[in-house]
Amino acid sequence: MAHSVLGSVTLGYELIWNQKRRCSGVRLFVEAESQSSVDAKHLVAAITELWPESAPTLLLHVQSPALLGGLLDHAPVRGIWLEIQDHWLSDALLAGRVRKARERGLPLVWHGEPGQAPDASMESLFHKTLRTLSPHEALAALRVSLRQHQDGGAGTANAGHSPVVTGSLYEGLASQALLEHALDRQGVSGVAGWPAEEILHAYRFRMIQPSQRLLRALVKAIEADESLESLEHRMGDEPLLTYRFLRYANSAHLGARSEVSSVRQGLMVMGYTKLRAWLMEQIPHASSDPNLDPILFSMVLRARIMERLADAGVEDDLRREVFLCGIFSQLDLLLGEPLGVAIHRLPMPGRIASAVVGQTGPYAPWLEAAAALESGNTRMIRDVCKAHNMPADEVNRALLRTLASQ
Repeated sequence: MAHSVLGSVTLGYELIWNQKRRCSGVRLFVEAESQSSVDAKHLVAAITELWPESAPTLLLHVQSPALLGGLLDHAPVRGIWLEIQDHWLSDALLAGRVRKARERGLPLVWHGEPGQAPDASMESLFHKTLRTLSPHEALAALRVSLRQHQDGGAGTANAGHSPVVTGSLYEGLASQALLEHALDRQGVSGVAGWPAEEILHAYRFRMIQPSQRLLRALVKAIEADESLESLEHRMGDEPLLTYRFLRYANSAHLGARSEVSSVRQGLMVMGYTKLRAWLMEQIPHASSDPNLDPILFSMVLRARIMERLADAGVEDDLRREVFLCGIFSQLDLLLGEPLGVAIHRLPMPGRIASAVVGQTGPYAPWLEAAAALESGNTRMIRDVCKAHNMPADEVNRALLRTLASQ
């Protein structure tokens, strides 16, 4: 039952980011099938089987009060937190289970409406609070942030009081200014979600460059004589660099005898010495903007999930194609030009272009499912998976394995 229970729920996810712009947790949305009862004990067993202690913290956002009640009665599991909706605390029975769960040491996270704070009588029950700024609070926070910059730093007397609470988690921060204020000035524990479109909008008049941090890591890997497989994996962690690498590998300058359609093929054609020299040329112009890191990470994560969904097994060529399909599916956001234009500059297999540009072909279902999983809209996720005949058990297992390995 610990295995089959994953077929009775729909899962979606949202990443939680810390001050260093690293993924510090995963918010996992869990919806039970309406026609079946899910055993909380078996669900926890199924999740923990796929979630090692080395994985990020897992915050369970359960959309069923009945399932939440069952999870509250379960013994604490290291690395798993449980989100509690404030409006459910009006149920005296559930509130009592919350108190007992806290007494047993279960880490609970309060979550309320925008602008809402936990009731003072209940606040001590929670390990963390997950807050959302109201429009009025967001404006106040932006004003404080502006004064902090004008006064030359945080903590100045003229900055005013920020509504952003130190040590809390926040969701829905819609601008880069709010994000930096919360993480860098107010010391929040983390933020759920990332305002990718707003951050990328700032680059509309200038070209985004590959990550300097990832470029340097790749150079060190070459100097350490890491394997071809390792270099291929590291290259895949930077979508824009992968795109430029494949363009360079197919350029007349390199003089490849045939079209290069995969990173591995390009690495073999170029060799370590030429690769290192090419990477060193990129570093002076590379990006050091940490706010881009979560965007790149999320793009790569989509591709890794696609790999799992495809279940490519030993068919390495298929796995590489599926991965490229995933990381190139949002290339337009980085290049500032239509996907079709960017993709057709490379000698990519037609299967990739069909999925990325036309949402058709054999890879399209995996791409649509992986994109759908990036949200709390479990109804949409369920509909997409059913439309493509993807069993919930297999999708959830692929998702959990991928998230746990990041």
